[in-house]
Amino acid sequence: MLIDMVRGPARGPVAEAMVDRRTGRAWTAMIEPFEIAATVVTVGQWNSLLDTATEHWRADLPKVEVSWRQAVSFCNEMSLRDGLAPTYAISTVVPPSSGRSTWTPHDEPAADDWCVSWDRRANGYRLPTDAEWQLACRAGSTGPRYGNLDDIAWYAGNSQEELHPVAQKTPNAWQLFDTLGGVWEWCWDRYDVEVYGSYRIIRGGGWSDPHWNCRVGVRRKTNPKSAFDDLGLRLARTITA
Repeated sequence: MLIDMVRGPARGPVAEAMVDRRTGRAWTAMIEPFEIAATVVTVGQWNSLLDTATEHWRADLPKVEVSWRQAVSFCNEMSLRDGLAPTYAISTVVPPSSGRSTWTPHDEPAADDWCVSWDRRANGYRLPTDAEWQLACRAGSTGPRYGNLDDIAWYAGNSQEELHPVAQKTPNAWQLFDTLGGVWEWCWDRYDVEVYGSYRIIRGGGWSDPHWNCRVGVRRKTNPKSAFDDLGLRLARTITA
């Protein structure tokens, strides 16, 4: 099961301008060179790791119905398979034995009972950061998309309301396929800890989304335990000495 990884940016670090349109906050992220997969993880790649048979017609479909928790676990298992150092240390937060309720008011972010830490020295597979994903999606372009949407993405306007195999549309300048449309992609980052707690960022838009969701700058969030039929993952790797 080969994972085709692309290196970028060519020289680093580079600055990427980030904007959260919900709050109006803007900032600049400095990004070191990293590797990112040319496609999202496919059903064939996912099942191969689990030693599960895959029907031929499904092998190149994006793997969906993947929660953020499953995504980081998959990254670690892929790293072990390829003889790389796992990136994530995963532990479970045990509720206190005092008998106190763990209920959280609706106007407060819910606590996460998973603790995931990222070893930034590890060379294993991981999820891209929010800024890495955006830089890779742009691939040097400056507009909301890196090409004509019908040419580069499966979305509500052309998907016939179904999932399509990866790498059938025109790639971006980094030769990455389907960074817009197809399926939303999990990122490492939390969206807004103070407001949304453990919710993680998803990017790119999916096969059922209208055109305005399939833009480079669109940032969404969801519960790390959630899984949907238009949400998958793309692998990244830190370039180590």
